[in-house]
Amino acid sequence: MNAATDYIVDIDESNAAQLLIEESHQRPVVVDFWADWCEPCKVLMPVLEKIAHDYQGAFLLAKVNADQQQMITQQFGVRSLPTVMVIQGGQPVDGFAGAQSEAQVRELLQKYLPKPWDGLLQLAQEAMARGDFAAALTPLRQAWEESGHQHEITLAYAQALIEAMRLDEAEQVLGTVRMADQDATWEQLTAQLKLKREAAKSPEIEALEAQLEQDPDNHDIRAQLAVAYSDAGYAKDALENLFSILRTDLNHADGATKKALLDAITSLGKGDPLAAEYQRKLYSLLY
Repeated sequence: MNAATDYIVDIDESNAAQLLIEESHQRPVVVDFWADWCEPCKVLMPVLEKIAHDYQGAFLLAKVNADQQQMITQQFGVRSLPTVMVIQGGQPVDGFAGAQSEAQVRELLQKYLPKPWDGLLQLAQEAMARGDFAAALTPLRQAWEESGHQHEITLAYAQALIEAMRLDEAEQVLGTVRMADQDATWEQLTAQLKLKREAAKSPEIEALEAQLEQDPDNHDIRAQLAVAYSDAGYAKDALENLFSILRTDLNHADGATKKALLDAITSLGKGDPLAAEYQRKLYSLLY
């Protein structure tokens, strides 16, 4: 199999044993029995090819022309076209006959294939294992979105946000969990979030908040509070206070406040939605 076709192949008697049986011990093999005269086959095959391209070799799509390869077709007991079989460990384990929608095909294959976000979770787990929770956020966020907010990933993402002191976002993520799914892990994370919040509100922050309440137009106090917020993990509060200063004084502190906002945005990491939000806001001020 060459690089261009290492996960979509045509089957004949010369390669059937290797690609249908031997290969199925390494990865799932999805066998599509089809024929030129079969109209549903022409609908199904592009769907299977699209999914094969999406998975980039996680499974082998093996196409069998039932008219040309009658012996192979008979050996697998195919009685109608199209017929699709999933082979693992040398044995058919699942399949269907007739045309199916892309969603139906994906639902079937998901039982036998690695999830598209498994690699992202691996990256996140490695980062968390070395205590770098900030580095875990980007792959976890992507996995969370791609998985449709799968419960286990939601909890892992919330944990990383809590450990990275992104408390507002952690609360939002935990808030997406349905009441029926609020299990012991969810309750534990909710309790951790509450404790982190209580610990983060230092006397320094409380004093600066009190000063700002008395003098809301004092940009210097607001800038100090933004730094304190950032150190305590209140990322959104820090960004909002820095931005509010720049909204009225773009060159506050000889550009130091603008630099602080840019540094805060950068620290959130590439692809962070909060970073993207304040990048857009700053851009609107500058241009």
